Amino acid sequence: MTLLVVNPKSGGGKTEALFPGMRPAIEKALGEVEIAFTKRTGHGIALAEEGAKAGHTLVVAVGGDGTFNEVVNGLMRAGKAGVEVGIIGQGTGGDFRKSVGLEHRLDAYLAALAKGDTRALDVARCSYRGRNGEAEERWVANIVSCGIGGLVDQYVATSTRAFGGTAAYFGAGLRALVNGRLGRLSVRVTSGGETREHKLQTYLLAVCNGRYFGSGMMVAPMADIGDGKLEIVSMGPRSKLAFAVTQSAIYKGEHLQHPDAVHLAGQKVEIMLDNDDAKERFLIDLDGEPVGGLPMTVEIVPGALRLRA
Repeated sequence: MTLLVVNPKSGGGKTEALFPGMRPAIEKALGEVEIAFTKRTGHGIALAEEGAKAGHTLVVAVGGDGTFNEVVNGLMRAGKAGVEVGIIGQGTGGDFRKSVGLEHRLDAYLAALAKGDTRALDVARCSYRGRNGEAEERWVANIVSCGIGGLVDQYVATSTRAFGGTAAYFGAGLRALVNGRLGRLSVRVTSGGETREHKLQTYLLAVCNGRYFGSGMMVAPMADIGDGKLEIVSMGPRSKLAFAVTQSAIYKGEHLQHPDAVHLAGQKVEIMLDNDDAKERFLIDLDGEPVGGLPMTVEIVPGALRLRA
């Protein structure tokens, strides 16, 4: 049987009102389903883990990128082979579903789920400094970034979403641009067993399994969720003005043409912040959620899950 992990607070709280109307179409497409509602941040992890251990063969996240990340984390913790993951997007950004080419319509999500085709989904293990200063670990399905992206995410989490996800991210982006700090980074990338160190100065560094973040920014046009590697993208501009100008190019995936942009790739990346003045503002955004700060290590696990899409 399919388990739906539903976040009623996703989409600015709209999912709670919309889900009863969605349920008949879901049951018509998927048959009998079990439904579990999240009650707090992180609850989806426990629900997905318990569902996998209870024998559910398909666990579907009904919510945004944060909800999908929680379901992925729960399935990875469960360690149950053969359990598939799916998504019915109801969130603010919808970046993971963009990365896998899912159209934002209920019938499109249900058609993908009902068809039964699956594809490999790489998942990355991410360790970092948590907000309490202690080491934490979490799985990443889409993108983890550090810098202004993490600061934006922190602001989005406390802002109104009455005007939609793009407006929320735009407003938070302006605020983060004012308050952000340039990071001086030591970045160690391991590819094919060989490790190289790079010194970068940037306002944002993204470690990507998927292509999109920030409600539609195509930060890694070359990324593929099933190719067994991470794409590391530094936005490049070393001034806030240049970064602001470059932001518009990110939506088209044209920011890599900037002369200061850097693109690296590998199976593992270690990132350290060399300037303490940026410590409290050079923050981490992990699949749309603010989680802490540097140092951070990200390592890909190829084909960790099967995605029903």
